[in-house]
Amino acid sequence: MRFAKQLLLFLLAVAVWLPCLHLVFAAPDHAALAAPLASRQRTLALADDTPERALLRRMNPEWDLMSRTFGVLAFTNLALSQPARRAEHLEAADALISQTLRDETNGHLFFLLPYGRRAPFHDQAQRSLFVDGEVALMLAARQLVEPRADFTEPLRLRVNEVTRQLETAPLHLAESYPDEGWTFCNTIAVASLRLSDRVDGRSHDDLIARWLLSAKEHLVEPKTGLLRSSFRHGGAPLDGPEGSTLWLAAHMLQVVDAEFAEAQYRTARRELAHLALGFGWAAEWPKVLRNVDDVDSGPTIPLVEANAGSSGLALVGAAAFDDDEFLDGLVTSLGFAAFPVKDATGLRFAAGNQLADAVLLYSLVEGPLWARARAKTPARLTEVTR
Repeated sequence: MRFAKQLLLFLLAVAVWLPCLHLVFAAPDHAALAAPLASRQRTLALADDTPERALLRRMNPEWDLMSRTFGVLAFTNLALSQPARRAEHLEAADALISQTLRDETNGHLFFLLPYGRRAPFHDQAQRSLFVDGEVALMLAARQLVEPRADFTEPLRLRVNEVTRQLETAPLHLAESYPDEGWTFCNTIAVASLRLSDRVDGRSHDDLIARWLLSAKEHLVEPKTGLLRSSFRHGGAPLDGPEGSTLWLAAHMLQVVDAEFAEAQYRTARRELAHLALGFGWAAEWPKVLRNVDDVDSGPTIPLVEANAGSSGLALVGAAAFDDDEFLDGLVTSLGFAAFPVKDATGLRFAAGNQLADAVLLYSLVEGPLWARARAKTPARLTEVTR
């Protein structure tokens, strides 16, 4: 009887404690969380070569480039939302862009995994849309905030290169690796065209429309209605829908086809998102289309299907589509499982890396840049600095 009574009391305590656990780790003030994250990301950006970047490159050189892209997107949003600190935020964005343009002189393989050397690209110029699209997006985002004279020509040339790759690729779906295209990179590329058009007044509407028609016809997986994550050079499907692609792809599509973007996010939310006891997480694959973990998706926790890559980029999706319930749950889970660490430079999460922190920062500050990109008139070309 005594043991039974103790067990009952324990179960009652757990029943009371579990629903309150998330309150310990919740971060209701996202701005307060973003500020120390931005402080540390700015320190890393201005320092150029750092142990954090060296570690990221050893893990995956793609992540090095992606961390810079998300950093630029975060700081350009901050420049728009905090005009009194615009110069400070643009300084960080400019440092990341300049470092990237310098490092890219080593060739596209500098940012690719070793299998990028396994065969020639089908693309006649032997270029990767992964690299060109991300660089174009960085430059376009910066110029959309406040055009800088010495970035004008690099942006124009990069957008021309992205345009060439999409125009010449079969079905307008370009390669990221030899004989391998990624939906992630293609959506970034078309978003970069839209942002660039808002800067210089050119129009890529016809190409974007043709790309959208092709993507809807050839990339949508019929069982789920979600975009596949990868495909062969001719458009033949490789991997099916993946959360680590879908959340970001839906966000990029907001500036080119808002209705399609919303449908992709809502379907991904239904298929991949989880909320329980105030915590949020995301699976990598829909239940009907299982796959295996890879370097991009990161590990999946069995039973609950919590995936690192999908949960991280779900932050971007939840923020972009004003899904406050899911965003709050995801941020709470970070406080519980990602081990936040504060130091003199700001805030980082010990369970992640520089890319993960940049993604989180962007998710907490996104909005102003996309609002400007969706405006109907181009940015004022007279606002040229340097």
